[in-house]
Amino acid sequence: MPQPGLAWCPGRPAEALAEAPPEDAALVPIAAFSGRRSLMQLGDVEAELLVGKLRAVAAEMPVARLRLSGPTEAVLARAAALAPDLHLLPPTASLAEEGRALARGEAPRPRRRGPPALADAASVEAALLAALGHLLEAMLSHAPGCRPGAGLEGVHQTRVALRRLRSVLKAFRPAAGCPALAEFDAGLSALAGALGPARDWDVFLAGIGVEALESIGPDRRLAALLKAAESRRAEAYAGLGRLLEGPAFSRLVLAGLSLLLLRPWREGAEADGRGALLDQPLAEFGATLLDKRWNRLRKRGEAIEAHGAEALHEVRLDAKRLRYAAELFAPLWPGKATRRFLRRLSALQEELGLANDTTVARGLVGSLAGVPAWAVGALEGFAAGRTGRARKQALEAWEELLDADPFWR
Repeated sequence: MPQPGLAWCPGRPAEALAEAPPEDAALVPIAAFSGRRSLMQLGDVEAELLVGKLRAVAAEMPVARLRLSGPTEAVLARAAALAPDLHLLPPTASLAEEGRALARGEAPRPRRRGPPALADAASVEAALLAALGHLLEAMLSHAPGCRPGAGLEGVHQTRVALRRLRSVLKAFRPAAGCPALAEFDAGLSALAGALGPARDWDVFLAGIGVEALESIGPDRRLAALLKAAESRRAEAYAGLGRLLEGPAFSRLVLAGLSLLLLRPWREGAEADGRGALLDQPLAEFGATLLDKRWNRLRKRGEAIEAHGAEALHEVRLDAKRLRYAAELFAPLWPGKATRRFLRRLSALQEELGLANDTTVARGLVGSLAGVPAWAVGALEGFAAGRTGRARKQALEAWEELLDADPFWR
């Protein structure tokens, strides 16, 4: 279990179950591990290697776990040195949970979902640590689903976790800004660049592509366009897979763990005044940030009726930034006003997102080479009609949001 006062981070044992089974409950084994355990000394670091198989009645899977013990900086340095060759990543589930999932033929249950819960954070720094640990593991948990044939949720949820993580870094930058934080954000940006195309093609093929086919009806020219889009999606997934399975992703995750364990933002924090911000109560810090983002969104949305596609896109981005921050700090102000504001903000982002999806779709269709011109025109026309409907609903959602009271005031 995590030590009291120590930020939880991926790879550590999960918290105890809220409701433990009765002491007299019968335990029935459903899976077992068999293998070998090796110990070795790597300088100041002790390494324990567990290699073998996890077996259930009807299935089995290989297992390799490496545990490094020693001084924190030495462990992180050794992990970074080993990561390129071993594709070293913290586990997101215990062997017991993996055994349970194997026996039931399902994926291990994710330990982290949605935005982090910060209501109990005693300070800005405590909230930052909790959010980083939560979102880093959420990203890790969903990343294995970023492969062809695994459905759309893997890429979508990995991207959401990554965006929330970047939003946290930006939100807490006034208190914790430092070179290590900036370097970590740059790594996240590179991963976002690989996730984006895969998600764009997913949304196109599952959204406008399907809707257009249902509306227009079977057509060989349209089928050829969708086949070309499938090919481009496969290319995007292949590029994403290479990144996730390569050393860059391991280095990125280890950089996140280093932030949690070393807290590099503390260096020089007292001298430049950031120390006071790090120790500040979270509600005061959160209210200041939310005010800034709310005012920016309102200014961006002035005369929104006259906004073109690019201006609406900027409104959407500011709405998304406010939503991530609002979800982060909402537990500090529980109640109906909070739920109402989040609901209306989410509705605005959803409608603006639909309008943006159609704009993106038109760009994607235009990038396809060698497809029938008729199919390109048909898809672009269908997307244009969809944009008009989404725009109207977005304007209505904007007015409803303006009528909602900011819950943090």
